[in-house]
Amino acid sequence: EAEWEMAASAEPTPDGKGITGRKRRYPWGDEPPTPERANLDTHFLGCADVAAFPAGDSAFGCRQMAGNVWEWTESAFYPFPGYLVDYPYREYSAPWFGYRKVLKGGAWATRSRLAYNTYRNFFPPARNDVYAGFRTCAREE
Repeated sequence: EAEWEMAASAEPTPDGKGITGRKRRYPWGDEPPTPERANLDTHFLGCADVAAFPAGDSAFGCRQMAGNVWEWTESAFYPFPGYLVDYPYREYSAPWFGYRKVLKGGAWATRSRLAYNTYRNFFPPARNDVYAGFRTCAREE
């Protein structure tokens, strides 16, 4: 989850040798999602080509970190530091702490208001009714 968030929200320093302390709300910046940036809000009624939506690239060139499919992370779903046990919706999330994996980014059917970088979803990996996938990485030589 931390690696996903770094790729989606971090901003490089002007010299490109480090990262600033600022985090972007969305992979492309702080402006709200649009159909040119991400496959959200059922605009396209399914997954789009992997090369689509270059306007939504993160600062590091990662494409479609918002929309298309929820992306599985290796991280178990646990609360962030400062989580309040008496939160009104604790029955929604607390019973699943440690038993589910974190998903990030939203899918083509996700409402755009929920597709910001820090939003977390959670399901067990065996579910086949979630619009989810995984991100692969390749190193250029």
